Amino acid sequence: MMPMALLGQGEVGEIVPRSGAHDGERGTGDGRAEEMGLRAGKRVEMLANAGRSVLVKVDESRIAVARGVAMRIVVRRTE
Repeated sequence: MMPMALLGQGEVGEIVPRSGAHDGERGTGDGRAEEMGLRAGKRVEMLANAGRSVLVKVDESRIAVARGVAMRIVVRRTE
């Protein structure tokens, strides 16, 4: 597992639930990211990873995420 911001261009990962979740909570720990569709269990594809933000594809949407937020979202690499 690794921060989403460390995925390379073209790599795919699955968002994992944040550690320390309680009461059945399965979120990423960042409410704003979850509102944008970045929820635990979602598959993300890194489209661009340069500069102060990253661009990921989630479902059929492209989402720009600040690098600091992307560093707090943990993913598991998938094929």
